[in-house]
Amino acid sequence: MSNQPIGIFDSGIGGLTIARAIVDTLPAENIIYFGDTAHFPYGDKSAEALQSYSLKIARLLLERNCKLILIACNSASTAAYEAIQETLGSKAIIMNVIDPVITALKPLASQHTKIGLIGTRQTVQSKIYDTKIATHYANIQLVSCATNILASAIEEFGDHPVTTSLIQAYLSNPALENIHGLILACTHYPVIKDKISAFFQHKIDIIDASQIVARAVAETLKKNHLQHNDGIGTKHFYVSDYTESFAHHAKRFFSDAIKLEHFPLTDEMEAIA
Repeated sequence: MSNQPIGIFDSGIGGLTIARAIVDTLPAENIIYFGDTAHFPYGDKSAEALQSYSLKIARLLLERNCKLILIACNSASTAAYEAIQETLGSKAIIMNVIDPVITALKPLASQHTKIGLIGTRQTVQSKIYDTKIATHYANIQLVSCATNILASAIEEFGDHPVTTSLIQAYLSNPALENIHGLILACTHYPVIKDKISAFFQHKIDIIDASQIVARAVAETLKKNHLQHNDGIGTKHFYVSDYTESFAHHAKRFFSDAIKLEHFPLTDEMEAIA
C-alpha cells in the first residue's frame, strides 16, 4: 500500500545523504533508515560478509512492511543487490544506488568523454561500473581509483582539514587527469562534494547519486502506483551500534528531533521473512 514506508540502509552516515534527498523529493513518504554502524566500514569487507549483513537488514525492513528497500551503499549494492533481489524481490521493490547513476550518465555519452570514479576498494575492485558503462556507453572511458579510507575520515571528522588532505592525496592520482566528470561512488562522499569540486576548480561535473537516486525512487513508486502524497511522512532510525558520530550527523541531516533505536544484527535474524 502507498502508506507503507521506504526502507533505506547503509553502513553508516553515507546513506543519510540519499535519505535526505528522498525526504526532500517525497516529503509525504514514511522512511525507515538502518545504519549498520557495528560493521562500518563496508568497503573493506568481503562480498560474503556484505551479503550476510545486507540480507539481515533487508529482512528487518521487510518485517516492518517496507514497500521499497533501497541499498544506499555502493559496496553493499555491488555485493548484495542480486542476492536480496532473488530472495526478497517478490515481497518488496529492491533498488540499488548504482543503476540510477548509470542511467544518468546518458547526457555525457554523446561524444567521447573521460569519466573518473572514486569509491571503496570493494566497489572499485568489483568493476561493476566498468562493466555497466562498457555495456551501455561506447563513448565513455572510465578510470576508477580506490579511495580506501575517505569514508572513515568523513564518518569521523566530517568536513575537516583531515578530509581535505585526503582529497588532495587521492585526487592527485595521475589517472584522474583530464577527466570531464567524477562519479562519487560512495554515499559518504556528497558530504564533502564542495571540497572535491574545489579541487578540480569547479571545472568538471560532480556526479552525486543523492538527487539521482531520489528521483529514481520517485519514478519507481509512481510507476508502481505506490507513491504516497498526503501529509508529512514519519522517520524512524535504527543503528546496529550507537555511535556519537552517527548521532551527530543524523541530527545534522534531520534536525535535533530524531530518535535512534539500537537494533543489533543477530544470527537469529536469518530466519525473518
